[in-house]
Amino acid sequence: MFKKLLVANRGEIAIRIMRSAQELGIRTVAIYEETDKTASHIMRADEAICIGTGPRKDYLDIDRIIHAAQSTRAEAIHPGYGFLAENPQFSKQCTEAGLVFIGPPPQVIIDMGSKVIARRIMEEAGLPSIPGTSVLEHGEQGEGAAAAFAEKHRFPIMVKAVAGGGGRGIRVAQNMEELRRFIAIGRSEAKMAFGNDQVYLEKGLTNPRHVEVQILADMHGQVVHLGTRNCSIQRRHQKMIEMAPAFLPDDLSNRICETAVRAARASNYLNAGTVEFLIDQDDNFYFLEVNTRIQVEHTVTEVITGIDIVREQIRVAAGEPLSIEQKDITFRGTAIELRITAEDPKNNFMPDPGVIELYQSPGGHGTRLDGAVYQGYEIPRYYDSMLSKLTVYGFTWNEAVDRLRRTLDSFLIAGVKTTIPYYKQIVNDPDFINRNFDTSYIETHPHLLDYQEELPPIDKLAKLVAEINAYGYNPYSGR
Repeated sequence: MFKKLLVANRGEIAIRIMRSAQELGIRTVAIYEETDKTASHIMRADEAICIGTGPRKDYLDIDRIIHAAQSTRAEAIHPGYGFLAENPQFSKQCTEAGLVFIGPPPQVIIDMGSKVIARRIMEEAGLPSIPGTSVLEHGEQGEGAAAAFAEKHRFPIMVKAVAGGGGRGIRVAQNMEELRRFIAIGRSEAKMAFGNDQVYLEKGLTNPRHVEVQILADMHGQVVHLGTRNCSIQRRHQKMIEMAPAFLPDDLSNRICETAVRAARASNYLNAGTVEFLIDQDDNFYFLEVNTRIQVEHTVTEVITGIDIVREQIRVAAGEPLSIEQKDITFRGTAIELRITAEDPKNNFMPDPGVIELYQSPGGHGTRLDGAVYQGYEIPRYYDSMLSKLTVYGFTWNEAVDRLRRTLDSFLIAGVKTTIPYYKQIVNDPDFINRNFDTSYIETHPHLLDYQEELPPIDKLAKLVAEINAYGYNPYSGR
């Protein structure tokens, strides 16, 4: 096992990785930019090293990160998610520098990172895939291929970036005029976001459910799945709420999980990954993509299985076999995760950086909080707006929803706008309570944005802090 591990990330996921590493007796190294020097992940590591002035550029500088690992005598690097997590060059250069990259090998990242190549591999393995094109060429030839695809499969049609991820680089065209325009826009956006302007087309499914399967694969030929997650509640193809299990009929759930394991084997997968599917209104399911990293929503799977996914990642990277076999994995209860972000839902979810004047987190039975902020922390405008992830567990779905409602009522962040009041609307919505949702949920429930701000004015914060310190509760909660 490694003696020291560098975490090439920041925020809550960096802290999450450090916890598992430290439980394994591994010392951890944090990296940070000068613009991020007050971040809490720095304080949670055994040691920290500044890699540049920032912002953002140094977190993406492979040479600087590798140098930081070498200078601190780290043996392995965990990339977390985002930043360089799905960059095959990072994986390759780590290996060349004598460092262990905790994730898949470069070729797997290359193959699965290209949505076109990934779909071809899965089709050759006999997996059900959504009809799509190869990479569209520029000029008349590409336009002709797009027109032929539209004529054969009809609208809606999705324009996707070949190198896309995290819901970015996707547009849905409803007619030929939109299709031509979105291809041009898609190329430009993809070039800016991913450094690759390649796009392709995919048949759009009407209001599907988005379901994914967590998989783990070791160097000894063992591949297991950790069940399903439902990630259908999304805004512009970016997930907001995730839950496990996905509440599918047993036969459908079993077939999807078996297909995910086949997908892992077909791609020669190693370490942790997620195989994603779309399910249409007739319960037909289609391969969507493979995410070659730890997922934001891995917490819900950990809660219902009791398996530490990051711990398994580290063990696999060290050459050890998985600590569990498929027959050992059981599922119990329901878990729901919310992404708490510093955004203003009423203003098109625009980021709202600033100082957290007051922070009061929830707790109690069945509550897990993966966070990276604290009272007095100034949220930088340069990075992701994620503040924390709230995960609750219940023996039943209804119990989990009740617990989620209670924890949101006791979760207070003042000084910046957050998504907490919006989530309070959702957990009281009958469609959510009855699990009546698909990927159109946010768009078809605009009334959920009709809420009143619940946070006290800034000029009352000093009095509120004093009352909390004196009485140990939030007098504004109504209790």
